[in-house]
Amino acid sequence: METNLVDMSLSRDLSVNEALSGVFGSISLTAWICLLIPQLITNFKAKSAEGLSMVFLAVWLFGDIANLSGALVTGLAPTATALAGYFCISDIILIGQCVYYNASNARKARHRSLSTETEASEDEPLLRRRRTSSAGLPGSHRRHSVHHSESNLDPIKRVVTGEDETPDSNPWLHNTLGIAAIWIVGAAGWFLSYKVGAWDKPQPDSESNAEPTPLAIGGMVLGYASAVCYLCARIPQIIKNYREKSCEGLALLFFLLSLTGNLTYGLSVFSYSQDANYITKAIPWLLGSLGTIVEDCIIFYQFKIYSSKRGTKTDDAQETA
Repeated sequence: METNLVDMSLSRDLSVNEALSGVFGSISLTAWICLLIPQLITNFKAKSAEGLSMVFLAVWLFGDIANLSGALVTGLAPTATALAGYFCISDIILIGQCVYYNASNARKARHRSLSTETEASEDEPLLRRRRTSSAGLPGSHRRHSVHHSESNLDPIKRVVTGEDETPDSNPWLHNTLGIAAIWIVGAAGWFLSYKVGAWDKPQPDSESNAEPTPLAIGGMVLGYASAVCYLCARIPQIIKNYREKSCEGLALLFFLLSLTGNLTYGLSVFSYSQDANYITKAIPWLLGSLGTIVEDCIIFYQFKIYSSKRGTKTDDAQETA
């Protein structure tokens, strides 16, 4: 009876491994579709993208382009190829937003600098008198107002950016619930697509065991190039966070979704087939997706330690005030 149920559930010549690959791929696709939302919201509300390393985004884009090219050449799982294409689109959107805000803020900074120099030359005696009578360091009132405004961030932004510092909230718990929803929606999406026939299995290729062609070798080279790019992309971001001792401007959920997408992406490729030849072809994609999980964990650790330091500095500033 149990065997009959399996046969009925996979009545369209879809094996269990292929079904698992489809489910994991659908979850990964859902994670990548939602990946941009937290970081785009963070950048939009801050009107800045200074928290992100542009080198990180550029290398990430190069890796995704190589990934897509290699997936098309080597004939990876359909979900793997679809995800590779979506990666490129999502990268371009995020990079475009960052370039816009960086250029816009640079222009505003130049205008402010020019206007400040003009006002300083015209009002130098008055400014000198104000400096002698002002209390505290220059700019202290502005910094105080910035911290005050940051303390009044709305709860949604706190959860999305991972900067929630209120004692009765837990952004990690909230984000974990969001990741659970991604798994549920992704699995449900695959089931619905299967029911409407989107996963009808085509006729097997009779040349699947043929010797590697130059085109296939080129695909492998592209796959390894993408893996190297993925493994190196987060290094500039990690270095930037370390130098600034801050993860401000980064969305915690952005990296949690990236972790989920990479994990399920690798599982999708691995579940599609355990054939030795296929696994050999898929090694660069497995390295590129699963290898970056380690670097994501480093960034999570930076979120933890730098948010704690930021909280102690805020407490000290409040006590001083």
